[in-house]
Amino acid sequence: MSHNEETPGVGASDGQQGERPGPESQHLAELGPRGMYEAAEKLCRTTTGDGPLEASAARAVGRIAETLADTRSRDSVTFAVDLVNRLLPEGAMPPGEGDRLLRSVAAKLAKAQHLRDIEPLFREVPDGIPDPAVELRACLLGELALIGSGAGRRSLEAYAEKLRELGHPLARLPGARLDIEHRFAVRVRGLGSIKTAKQLRSRFPEAPAADGGAAVGRGAEDARDDGRANAAARPFTAGGWAREPEARFFTLPRPLSPDDFGISFIKELPLRCLTGEGSRRGSALAWVTTPDDVLNELFSASYVGGVNGQGQGGAYARLYAWESLYALMGLPTCVPLLEAVRRAPDHRWLRFMAFTDWFHHDTSDLAFAVLDPTRTRVAVLAATDTDVPRDALGFLDERTR
Repeated sequence: MSHNEETPGVGASDGQQGERPGPESQHLAELGPRGMYEAAEKLCRTTTGDGPLEASAARAVGRIAETLADTRSRDSVTFAVDLVNRLLPEGAMPPGEGDRLLRSVAAKLAKAQHLRDIEPLFREVPDGIPDPAVELRACLLGELALIGSGAGRRSLEAYAEKLRELGHPLARLPGARLDIEHRFAVRVRGLGSIKTAKQLRSRFPEAPAADGGAAVGRGAEDARDDGRANAAARPFTAGGWAREPEARFFTLPRPLSPDDFGISFIKELPLRCLTGEGSRRGSALAWVTTPDDVLNELFSASYVGGVNGQGQGGAYARLYAWESLYALMGLPTCVPLLEAVRRAPDHRWLRFMAFTDWFHHDTSDLAFAVLDPTRTRVAVLAATDTDVPRDALGFLDERTR
């Protein structure tokens, strides 16, 4: 399994919080930790040929591991981790499902178990990264950081330091939530996904409707950077949003005044998401926002996942959000996170909304524009999600190219 692999497709990290356990989980829980573990062992000893039974047995073992991780007891911790690390047959699960399981078990352990029962998992530091046991612990450290647990525990800190030495991608993240991350996974009534201009108006100040930026926008040159674009879009591609996001970068012919950084400027950029703007009811609009708002939306995109997508777990959702923010700001990955936080207010941040065929105006639509401190470079990121079948989207994609 790749420690950095995206697992497109539902809720690897309890993205749908507050869910009640289904009948199957309740039935498993009635067996008790040892009964569940013995049932899983029996499934793992089943020898089958190449066929659906082996995959279905592996999935059943995965469900048992998740139920154990969610059942508070020291034995449950031991059994859940053992099932993931040792008993699941190599290659028995389809590509990506093994990573999904690791991330889900890690998230459930962090939320359901006492830290004193988790801590023994970190007694021995790893020798290398490509190991499910190491990956599960890396995810678990990431989940604990998000809930503010584990600080000051020597074994956990020693393990995290070793992961940094080995170059694990999650190890670049701090062991505690930063202030700019205060909204991660926090639900507030009335502050769900934004679908209308009315919602945006009620929450953000509208950007000045100045026309001075239009001429600068017409002179903008495309600064294509596929690697940077992939990093910017990753929260949405990882979360399985319905349409491929649009991540674009532009250089400007002259510095753009922050007062002219608004929808008149954005409408002049050659963006696919704005193709046909003005042909439908409603006009494109822009609102001033802040780096923490953008970062939270990036986190939520892969933490919850798309309607037909898959949550990536809190640890990886956090990583993808920061990678995307760095791409939007044009920062190299060697810049420390706190330095990125310091530089973020020097940029100008906008949300915008447009009534075009590219946006679904259904479950989720997001669009950001970022003006760098020199006022000569702009990054744009747009994403949209729907429960419309993917084959129906191909036709719309052709129309908006």
